[in-house]
Amino acid sequence: MSSEVSPSIETAVRERYAEGATQQVPELCCAVSYDPALLEAIPAEVTERDYGCGDPSKFVRAGETVLDLGSGGGKACFIAAQVVGAEGSVIGVDMTPEMLDLARRNAPVVAERLGYANVSFRRGRIQDLGLDLDLLDEALRGQHADGSDAWLRAEQAAAGLRAKQPMVGSNTVDTVISNCVLNLVEPDAKPMMFREIRRVLRPGGRAVISDIVSDAPVPPRLRDDPEMWSGCISGAMTESDFAEAFLAAGLGGLQMLERDEQPWQTVEGIEFRSITVAAYKGEPSEKLDAAACCGPDCC
Repeated sequence: MSSEVSPSIETAVRERYAEGATQQVPELCCAVSYDPALLEAIPAEVTERDYGCGDPSKFVRAGETVLDLGSGGGKACFIAAQVVGAEGSVIGVDMTPEMLDLARRNAPVVAERLGYANVSFRRGRIQDLGLDLDLLDEALRGQHADGSDAWLRAEQAAAGLRAKQPMVGSNTVDTVISNCVLNLVEPDAKPMMFREIRRVLRPGGRAVISDIVSDAPVPPRLRDDPEMWSGCISGAMTESDFAEAFLAAGLGGLQMLERDEQPWQTVEGIEFRSITVAAYKGEPSEKLDAAACCGPDCC
C-alpha cells in the first residue's frame, strides 16, 4: 500500500507543526474548552502547545482502545487516557518528530500522576497506519544504496513492516479520534486515509472526528498554497464531501455531534468552520448523542 503526497504540502505541514512544538502558534487553532479536571495531570508545556478545533476525546468510553490521528503533543491522548482508565489504552500517531518528542517526554510524567501508563506514541502518517516510520528507519539503517536501489529497498522494507509489524493492526481499535488533522492530508491520499480508519476499527467501532470544513469547494489558487495548507484552510473538504468520504470508505451511521454556526475564518467568501462527526464500522455497539443527522442529504 502506498500513496503519493506533494512534498511541498507535507513539508510545509511538518515544518509549521515543528514550530508549534517549541512555541505557541495561535493561528493553528480555534478556541476549545476542555474539562479542567482532566487537564490537571497534563504538564503545561503540552497544554500550551495544543492545536485543534474540537474535543473528540470527550466521546471515548472507559476500557476502550483509542487511536488519536495526528496526536501532536499528546494532549488528547492524555485526556483520553484518564477516561479509558487503566483497563484501556491510547495510541497517538503523528509524523512530526518535534511533536512526538514533546509527547513522549511527558508521557512518564502523566503516567506517574495517574498511577498507570496506558499511552504510547508512534511515528507515522495517518493515511498509512500500517507503516511505523521509526521501525522503517531502523530497518534501513546501515544499508548502502543510491538512486533507484535505495528507493526499491525502502519500498520492500516498508511492505514487509506493514505485513509483519503493522503500526496499528486491523480490527484493533474501538474509537478513532482526530482533532483538526484530516484536512492537512493531501487530496489524493484522503481516500486511503478514510479506508485506513475503517481498517483499524473493530466491528461496531467508531470514528469521532473534529475538523475544519468549508461551505464551498476550495479553489485551486488556495489549494496550491502550502502556507494555507498548514493553516487548515486549503485542505478543508466541504461538509457534504466530508460525509461522502466516510461513506465511500465503508463507514456509516454518520452523526453530526457538534457544528459551529459562526465560521472560524472566511477566506475569499468561503466559510471555514469546525464540526465534530461520528461514523461507525458496521452496526454500532453504542450510538453517541447527536445534535443532528449527517449525510449527503442533511450535512
